[in-house]
Amino acid sequence: MKIDLLSPSSFAHGQPHDQFEWLRTHAPVHWHPEPGADGFWALTRHADVRAVGRDPATFSSTPTVMIPDEPMDLGDHQMMLMTDPPRHSALRKVVAREFIPRVANAMRPRIEVLATRIIDQVAAAGACDLVTEVAGLMPSYVIADMLGIPHEDGVALYALTEAIHAAPESQAAGAAMLAVIEMFNYANGVWEARRAEPTQDLASLIAHATVDGEPLDVIDFNLFFLLLIDAGGDTTRNLVAGGMDALFAHPDHLAWLIEDLDARLSPAIEELLRWVSPVVYMRRTAQLDTEIRGVPIATGQKVVMFYGSANRDEEAFGPTAGVLNLARTPNDHIAFGGGGPHFCLGAHIARVEIHALLRELLTRCVDLRPAGATEWLPSTFISGPKHLPITYRSG
Repeated sequence: MKIDLLSPSSFAHGQPHDQFEWLRTHAPVHWHPEPGADGFWALTRHADVRAVGRDPATFSSTPTVMIPDEPMDLGDHQMMLMTDPPRHSALRKVVAREFIPRVANAMRPRIEVLATRIIDQVAAAGACDLVTEVAGLMPSYVIADMLGIPHEDGVALYALTEAIHAAPESQAAGAAMLAVIEMFNYANGVWEARRAEPTQDLASLIAHATVDGEPLDVIDFNLFFLLLIDAGGDTTRNLVAGGMDALFAHPDHLAWLIEDLDARLSPAIEELLRWVSPVVYMRRTAQLDTEIRGVPIATGQKVVMFYGSANRDEEAFGPTAGVLNLARTPNDHIAFGGGGPHFCLGAHIARVEIHALLRELLTRCVDLRPAGATEWLPSTFISGPKHLPITYRSG
């Protein structure tokens, strides 16, 4: 089996589950070469991925959670995602209360209104791109509302994250950095506006926050802004689109779900999260000599947690791990990171968004079916469709 977890071709039709299955069986702690660098340890078992994600003292998120060592020169500033406790805990506390379950539930009526509006725009047409006209709009609208910016700006800003995450060979040289610069330029304007005149939104909260007794500056704000735009869209967009792609491949499952949608949708979403695993991986860096499954890990070596593989692990999900089961229970998937300090901050809001949008889509668009081939994001970091044409009748 040829193993290449760095090539976009391996992810051209979703995650490379054939490679993951081989690794889980033959080399669950696998040394993977990396051009221009020493390489990394690829973890593909559920228990190992969960354990590493919960142990920041041994496995650090600094200098980056990406496989390549390409940190931007930001001086002493770091994005929250790329810090460890106690700094991570202090940064997370700035916004954490805006993402707790109580707040997510309070947002449900507004999110349901947005879902209705999104489907209103496409229902009569009988055909659309499920990604750009449906799945991608919901998280962009919600994070725009939270940050106090126009919906159309939220959509445009999320489009920049595609360039940030795309494999370098799939786009023009420097495209990712140009997208980051454009994002930061927009964030600078929001920073200046909220510093001059605070409002009741998440952007104002961050712009006037202090961490460890020190006020956050414009670079801190820009990094928070980028993270919220980026992470705020990935799971919802790619779960809705990737989940529908999976259901189209299993039409009997789709029919079963629609038969009793309100009773079956919530557990089905959890299974689709397991099945799709929108975030492919996160990297950590060993802070001391250690071992995983008896394999020695040296200080400074990269350790990469592959969530898509962990979520198909037979040790965790039994002999049906490779079978889609919308009624699966229990379902101990780790699509949101498997606990620990970096458990996905937006998990509760994402679930509300996904539920509202899928319910609206499956209730109002009848006889849903693909109208062409699914085009997947050219990324080894985020897994989801870039385009998914569909047809339907308005119900």
